[in-house]
Amino acid sequence: MLSEAELPNSLISQSLVTIAQQFVGCGKVQEVHPLGSGNINDTYLVDTEQQPFVLQRINTEVFSQPHQVMDNLCRFVSHARERLSKAPLNRRWEVPTVLKTVDLQHHWIDPQGNVWRGLSFVQGTTTFNTIQNQDHATEIGYGLGCFHSLLSDLPSISLADTLPGFHITPNYLLQYDGVLLQTSAASPEEQYCHTLIANHRHRLSVLEDAKAAGYLPLRSIHGDPKINNILIDTVTGQAASLIDLDTVKPGLVHYDIGDCLRSSCNSLGEETQQWQAVTFDVNLCAAVLEGYLSSASTFLNAVEYEYIYDAIWLITFELGLRFFSDHLAGDIYFKTQRPNHNLERALVQFQLAESVNMQKPAIQKVINQLKAHYCAEPGWVA
Repeated sequence: MLSEAELPNSLISQSLVTIAQQFVGCGKVQEVHPLGSGNINDTYLVDTEQQPFVLQRINTEVFSQPHQVMDNLCRFVSHARERLSKAPLNRRWEVPTVLKTVDLQHHWIDPQGNVWRGLSFVQGTTTFNTIQNQDHATEIGYGLGCFHSLLSDLPSISLADTLPGFHITPNYLLQYDGVLLQTSAASPEEQYCHTLIANHRHRLSVLEDAKAAGYLPLRSIHGDPKINNILIDTVTGQAASLIDLDTVKPGLVHYDIGDCLRSSCNSLGEETQQWQAVTFDVNLCAAVLEGYLSSASTFLNAVEYEYIYDAIWLITFELGLRFFSDHLAGDIYFKTQRPNHNLERALVQFQLAESVNMQKPAIQKVINQLKAHYCAEPGWVA
């Protein structure tokens, strides 16, 4: 059987229309276009006679239990919609709708075993790969804070762990060590990565140690709130929704905070090839955290503030470790567009983590000032 890469474009298009038709009932699919640049799932925008929608093929090599992914997604959508119905926001915020198939299922499996889903398309929005200005940074933070706030009373135990080990940094270190045993000669760039990992490996359990000690509670999280997963209203410039909801699961909010800040505070973006010029922008960090805490401070406890800096450094370093391990293993997880692409990505993240490390006093000062402000507000509970 031919793979999709070996099929003529006309047949691929025809196949996608047939799949998309499973989610529109009696309506008619007009056209299907590729959408976004995600590293995991295949995503398309479907034009119909009525409303466009998003069609995705879930990567079952990454998400081995796609039914649980969809169950989590439906649970989040239902909970968030109920919260918003009881306490509407004074601004636009949209929770994506999970489209049912013609036989009322939340996903569809094609004859080849591929798992597909349909989601509503949030119109009048756009995304960016880098922060455009301070206001944009604040809105990115607000978007994540709003998302966490909507989930704050959804018990994490009600969600399946669809990616066991995700963001458990010591596990990624073990994977790296295993791959390292099977590699030999290293380029100068590879050797640089090896040296950084050796120098910092003792720091990689900081969040897991705090979680095990009971300092940091498990919460319901997004799991992948990088900047281009936060939709911005094209008219108001305000955050309007979060997308890429496969990784909604139990975890630490620090995983999300660190991931959001690492993707927001690198003005060159994570796909730059100028890795040596990458720096962490503390001013953007302050704006993102201000936006985040403006909607999330009501549920964070005092101890959670103490680990925000660690989360910024750790999640940045963790992604570098994951990219580098995948490079050494032969690019089996992240999609690549060119040779050494994952090595380049790793170098960007490692350089960003080094910049975070060098600026710890300034970053910690920002966190302390925000903590003093928000923890002093009336009604705040430690």
